[in-house]
Amino acid sequence: MEKFVMSGLILFVVLFTTGLGVASAAWLRAHATFYGGSDASGTMEGACGYGNLYTDGYGTKTAALSTVLFNDGKSCGGCYTIVCDANQVPQWCLRGTSITITATNFCPPNYALPNDNGGWCNPPRPHFDMSQPAFETIAKYKAGIVPILYRKVGCKKSGGIRFTINGRDYFELVLISNVGGGGEICGVWIKGSKMNKWESMTRNWGANWQSLRYLNGQSLSFKVQICNGKTRTANKVAPSNWRFGQSFNTNVQF
Repeated sequence: MEKFVMSGLILFVVLFTTGLGVASAAWLRAHATFYGGSDASGTMEGACGYGNLYTDGYGTKTAALSTVLFNDGKSCGGCYTIVCDANQVPQWCLRGTSITITATNFCPPNYALPNDNGGWCNPPRPHFDMSQPAFETIAKYKAGIVPILYRKVGCKKSGGIRFTINGRDYFELVLISNVGGGGEICGVWIKGSKMNKWESMTRNWGANWQSLRYLNGQSLSFKVQICNGKTRTANKVAPSNWRFGQSFNTNVQF
């Protein structure tokens, strides 16, 4: 009987997400909690380096990932579809609902608490600490924590990739946000208008990539590769009179 109920739940999830236009794939088990308040104001910024999650293209459909999922920041920008596991906690789940979130933060471990009682983000647990509005899309507020089914999906973003240039002379720290497709970035290249070839950038932290060249007074182009191998080129994103602290939207997207 138990196997029949679980099979029914998995079938429901597959059919439900197929109706949403999501291709079928393996579903994995985890748990979810929430943070950041009812308006999600406490979710802004975070370990991926995004600032205002509204201007960076993410809104409230976000989550902080546990250590095993965060992968030292390499998972920043990735998207996951999450369903509350009503087979385990039918009293807390909102049946017939799902949500697709973007990874924008890190949920740190709390080794002072056991993994199954407060140390939800301790390794090796896969865990999503969702924004409160996102959590309340699939479960009741009073639940606090619920078992979930999740899977990696493609990201659908409005508008193009966004580049924010911070740092100082000889140190360009570029935040890359609102990335569609696979969402997770595995490679970035930069080219100034006075350069003859592309130069690879290195990940500094989260979604921030760095260059150690002096690029002042040059228009800047970027080439971005997501982890499925697809690459997009954004030419002359920043004009030659760009300044540190400025953000530039593009028409380029995956």
